[in-house]
Amino acid sequence: MRSIYSKYGIICLYAISLLLVLSFKVPATNVSATNTTVSSYLSEKQFNEFFPLRDKFYSYSAFIKAIRQIGHIRIKVAKRAVSVYQITRTDKSTGKSALVRQDEDWNEDWAKKKPDSIYTIDYGSFCSEYDLLSNKKELAAFFANIAHETRHGENGKYNDGLMFIHETNTSLAYIAPNDTYPAVPGKKYYGRGPLQLSYNGNYGYASDCIFGDKKILLRNPDLLETDAVVAFEVAIYFWMTPQTYKPSAHDVMTGKWKPKADDIAKNRKPGFGMTINIINGAVECGKGDNMFNMNDRIGFYQYFLKKLGASDPNCACSCGAMAAY
Repeated sequence: MRSIYSKYGIICLYAISLLLVLSFKVPATNVSATNTTVSSYLSEKQFNEFFPLRDKFYSYSAFIKAIRQIGHIRIKVAKRAVSVYQITRTDKSTGKSALVRQDEDWNEDWAKKKPDSIYTIDYGSFCSEYDLLSNKKELAAFFANIAHETRHGENGKYNDGLMFIHETNTSLAYIAPNDTYPAVPGKKYYGRGPLQLSYNGNYGYASDCIFGDKKILLRNPDLLETDAVVAFEVAIYFWMTPQTYKPSAHDVMTGKWKPKADDIAKNRKPGFGMTINIINGAVECGKGDNMFNMNDRIGFYQYFLKKLGASDPNCACSCGAMAAY
């Protein structure tokens, strides 16, 4: 009987071992694997090489911390009648959700009769939602735009990004009438941070999404000049968040955005050129292909693509023939 038990014991042990091997099979390395974090393909050394003349305010550690912190946030945006908003903010780390904005007209009969549009923004998808090449292309596009917005150096060198913390002319208040995000007396909302966020409406909206409280940035817009993590968070917020009539730059670079008939008629198409249209189309787009600022952004994009070991051979890089919003 002992020999029989030993025989079957050996068979059982073999079967268990086989199951364990199959269960813990190491996946093959695949550059198309999704959910690659930015820190997994961008090192501090690379970041410093990309922005050698940067203000020390803009550090790699602040950038990565900003990605991590805002990555815990998911926003559900519901709209009625185009511009009547209801925004729910979820902290994914705790699972807690809170209504951070509901416009006064939300429950008006005329607003209810308009079709609702609902979309979700997961800030954890920033440059990490798809395959590695797509993620690198998006990061190159983001870097190109923040570099252009904050550059101060020699044309064509592409080494002078992230030099300005705020715009050079701080005399303008950048205040516009806004019932939801009214300006605080004595505060100015000139361009600050990597994407030079301006106007009280943008500061309030960003504050709702990032902090769940519009008052934080409306009362203290200078936070973008004193806290680099917040400055980067705000830039990521702007990159990821659609505006009233505009898609987000993230949706454009990841291929989520599909032009509608009106967009096609106005020659708006997916590609890097659309990110320029979203950020500064009124100034740089629809004016032909000899616009310096537009071409500077394109140059930065091609520069960062090469630095990241990526490519965009079919890039619709120009917005010269696109109608601005």
